[in-house]
Amino acid sequence: MAMNPVINRAETLKVLRNTLIGYLNLGINEVEFEKHKPNKHKSKKHLLTSLMNEVFNCRKCPLYKGKKNYVFGEGDTDASLMFVGEAPGYYEDVDGKPFVGKAGKLLTKIIKAMGFERDNVYISNILKCRPPNNRDPLQEEIESCLPYLKRQIELINPEIICTLGRFAAQTLIGTDVTISNLRGRIFSYKRRKLIPVFHPSFLLRNPQHKKETWEDMQMICRILGKEIEKNG
Repeated sequence: MAMNPVINRAETLKVLRNTLIGYLNLGINEVEFEKHKPNKHKSKKHLLTSLMNEVFNCRKCPLYKGKKNYVFGEGDTDASLMFVGEAPGYYEDVDGKPFVGKAGKLLTKIIKAMGFERDNVYISNILKCRPPNNRDPLQEEIESCLPYLKRQIELINPEIICTLGRFAAQTLIGTDVTISNLRGRIFSYKRRKLIPVFHPSFLLRNPQHKKETWEDMQMICRILGKEIEKNG
């Protein structure tokens, strides 16, 4: 037999009333009550830490055998902008941090030109281990590691994902279109905007494409409602 909704509401109000009276009788004031409310930010950090520990124990593909350090990712866990590259390089493997070599320094410069600090954004990669001799990621390696990145994205929940280079863009978009034909456009990734740009290492080899990348970054800033100088 279905219960009367009026009785359900009455019972619910009664429980809430008795709970409030209980708090008052215990001398718990409004400020102290706030202290006992769940801390969502702490919960997110806890979940990311658990995910990081899971990555640090990963044996899904052979890359873990040759790596010095897993490179999980770093930055603001509440960032509105998340950068995703393809894989750690030599310096990232040594330090255990993403984008710290020459390409990383250029990325940091770009981030600052956008009006951010590295601590204001989140940076990660498709792969968490360095491929031997910085070779391109293999499909089986991507398939093994991609679930970790997807969970990072869900937890951080950025407004915009900026993919750096061909592999990151093609993997998240699900296409084999070249990065030259992907950049400058806005895609959708699970209710979020995804904007592909050239990889910083490509820009170091082809500085003539920096202008296009700066145009892409200006587009990102406009979407985020952030004003920047016209010339980066």
